[in-house]
This record gives sequence, structure tokens and C-alpha cells, in this order.
Amino acid sequence: MSTPRLSVSTWSLHRQLGKPGFTGPAHGMQIPTETHNKGPISLLELPARVAEFGINTLEICHFHLPSVEKSYLSELRAALADADVELFSLLIDDGDITHPSEASRDIAWIEKWIDIAGELGAKCARVIGGKADPSAETIAQSRDVLTQLTERADTAGIRLMSENWFAIFSTPENVKTILDGLDGKVGLCLDFGNWRGGTKYEDLAAIAPLAESCHTKAHFAAPREMDKADYVQCLELTQKAGFAGPHTLIYDGPGDDEWEGLALEREVVNPYLN
Repeated sequence: MSTPRLSVSTWSLHRQLGKPGFTGPAHGMQIPTETHNKGPISLLELPARVAEFGINTLEICHFHLPSVEKSYLSELRAALADADVELFSLLIDDGDITHPSEASRDIAWIEKWIDIAGELGAKCARVIGGKADPSAETIAQSRDVLTQLTERADTAGIRLMSENWFAIFSTPENVKTILDGLDGKVGLCLDFGNWRGGTKYEDLAAIAPLAESCHTKAHFAAPREMDKADYVQCLELTQKAGFAGPHTLIYDGPGDDEWEGLALEREVVNPYLN
């Protein structure tokens, strides 16, 4: 059974990693290697550093991998094991499974990253549920493609996840319609920061019971200036829903000290881990 625990995403340490360049389906599997290994730490060094910080669960953004060669993937998997850090999810941060003309290209690209998640020993891979304007047709398309992707994930030995992110998954009604239609085959990552507006807390509360992981993001107006009231309200609704997965700290606020931002978030989240 899953338990509440702290986790961190490599997105929260993007600056520490030297701000590697973003890649998507239009690039194929080409990686801008010249943008990697430019920061204080490398991805191979990150598991040990995260463990030193007191966190033993990690999520990795796909574009933070400087190589997809099998030898590198083996090195990274070994670094995770040596640091006793669980790779919960590979975050596949691009691809549109509902694109009107490029869906096939994007699906093939996503499938390759699902395979990589399996090679890394990840428990999950998170994919985008679709960027097209929501309609009966595109919602059905999202559900059908996610069904297809679960087959690839099963072969890779991982669980497929999606997130309340981008157009198709932009309302609780759409999220529940699609996930209910998938009969539990796809899990939900709940992100505090993706939805806004006057119904934000009501909307997040509506899908929180479905969440298997949480991108536990606080808003910072300036360095060390967290919107704690918003953060606590989001944490309260996940606790009320009985959330029992990884709280993945997301920090992309102002200021270059990402570790400081993560420490501030951790202090607020810790009481919700019991």
C-alpha cells in the first residue's frame, strides 16, 4: 500500500541541473547535449544529493535526461539504487495525443519514453491527457489513446498516470469522465498549481480522491514569500480526501536557491505526512 511521503521533481532543481534544453516530439529522440551538465550538479549526482536533503523519492522530467543510451540509463538506475532513492515517475512533459494532425507522431514518441521509464525502474510514467479543445470527440480520443498507452506501460512494467494539466484535463468533469471510463487503468497526479480561479479549491477537491500522487506546489511572490494560506488549503483538501501517495515538492519560484525553496515547502508539508 502506498504511504504519504515526501518526493521532489527534477523540475524543482532545473537551475541546479543547469537549465537543460526542452525537447518534444518535433525533435524526435535528439537531445541538445550542449545544454546538459552545465549546473552545479548532474542528473547522475542528483539522487545522492536528494537523499542528503532527506528525501528518498524522485520524479524526473524527460528532458532532464542527457542521454537515452542504455549504458546511461543503467548508470542512472544504479545511482538511484545506491542512494536508496525511489524513482516514482518519469514525467513525459510534451506530446499531444489529441493533436489533429500529429497525434500519431506524438503517441509514438510518448511510447518510447514509456519504455525508458521502464528501463530506469520507475514505478510510473505521467503523460499529458491532451492539448486539443475539449469536445465529445477529443475527450473520447484522449480516453482511447490512454487505453492504448496502458498496454505499452504494462509491457514496460509501469503504471500510466495523467495530470490535471492542459485543455483536455482542465476541468474536474473531464478528468472524472476520462478516468472513470478507463476503469482504474490510469492513475491521476494532482497538481496544486495548474488550476486557478474562484473555484480552484472546489475543483481540486472534486478530483483529489482519485489522486495517486501530488505535485505539491506552493506559489512564491518573491524569494521566501510563500502563499502559505493557499498551500495549506490545498494540503487540507488532499488530507480530507485520504491521499496516501508521494507529495512531490514543486518549486519554480523566484530566486536561484532552489534548495531553500524546497526546504520552506517541506516545513509546511511535513505535518500532512502522518
